[in-house]
Amino acid sequence: MAVAVAAATLFVTSSAHAQRRVDVGVLLCNMGPSIGALVASRQRIECRYTPRTGNRVEHYSGTITRFGFDLGAVVGGVMSWGVRARTKSLGRGVLAGNYVGVSGEASLGLGAGVNILVGGSRRSVMLQPVSLVGQVGINLAIGVAGLTLRLENLSAR
Repeated sequence: MAVAVAAATLFVTSSAHAQRRVDVGVLLCNMGPSIGALVASRQRIECRYTPRTGNRVEHYSGTITRFGFDLGAVVGGVMSWGVRARTKSLGRGVLAGNYVGVSGEASLGLGAGVNILVGGSRRSVMLQPVSLVGQVGINLAIGVAGLTLRLENLSAR
């Protein structure tokens, strides 16, 4: 976990110097169950993006994949990300896309994690350097993380 936090700090510092970003909202995700297969895991998520300004709420679905050391199982949880971008106003669906970064999580009953991801439309969005993860299970995961988000069409529900 300490290695992931150190790598995350370095990643955030270099990203912050490359381009100034502003807080634009919050992405709250419900995570599905996951079983670590030693070198990889995959977890489904359902998310709700709430911008800091305006009333437009967007719903996303996606998956988180991890490569590295990942051992254990979790029954799900909640992850909250601060969303940062190069501009204060984002168009509809701009969070959709692929993100990549570093991740570290640990659980023994209740657990916590650290994730740093950059991506979205033209790599213009950064999900807050340290996300808050609350999960239930037994696991230890450290490695490279990928996140894919898709904008949900609520009229189809």
